[in-house]
Amino acid sequence: MSQSATPSRESKRTITTRALVRTARAYAADRGLSGFTIEELCADAGVSRRTFFNYFASKEDAVLGMPLVRNDEDAVARFLTRPPVDGPGLSASLLDDLAVLAEARWRDLDMDPDSVAHLVAAAEREPRLVGRMVQLELEGEALDAGLVAQREDLPAGDVRAQVAAQLIGAIARGATQEFLTSADSESFSDILARRIRAARDLLTLPSPSTGPRP
Repeated sequence: MSQSATPSRESKRTITTRALVRTARAYAADRGLSGFTIEELCADAGVSRRTFFNYFASKEDAVLGMPLVRNDEDAVARFLTRPPVDGPGLSASLLDDLAVLAEARWRDLDMDPDSVAHLVAAAEREPRLVGRMVQLELEGEALDAGLVAQREDLPAGDVRAQVAAQLIGAIARGATQEFLTSADSESFSDILARRIRAARDLLTLPSPSTGPRP
């Protein structure tokens, strides 16, 4: 067998992750989270229970497609490579680069149409999935705020790092919701870019006068 025909460890992990995610979503959409066991999920996906817990912390995380090990090391490394800047201040491409990171993470998610339909149905059936999703999003924003601070050499807790992560996080969530619910064929990348442009238009509005009103 040629080297190119031999699956790498990374590709095997991707294949296994997607098999577990798709199976978990189908089960959750049809039966709800309490309607199937991890053993059933593993048997259908062709993996052991031990393998499942090497990939996911819970059934909820499997349905949401949030593995224990993030697969965004390369994208994070690219984001942390700060472009040259003239003088003090934040890099001009900060928000764009943070959006690129969000898009790279999106590509790692399983967005097969059937899988997405099952995810939406599961979330409608199981409100706690939405709560878990919000929790994961908040954790992700805290992580990204740390990455922004590291890249821009900002002190811990700098509000600019927090706002940058929260802004792109909110825009990405809106883009995700539009992608999942819209009947149009617009790609997630195009939706995200359109929303980033809208945010720029809003953020560049002139400041209102602070003087007394007539």
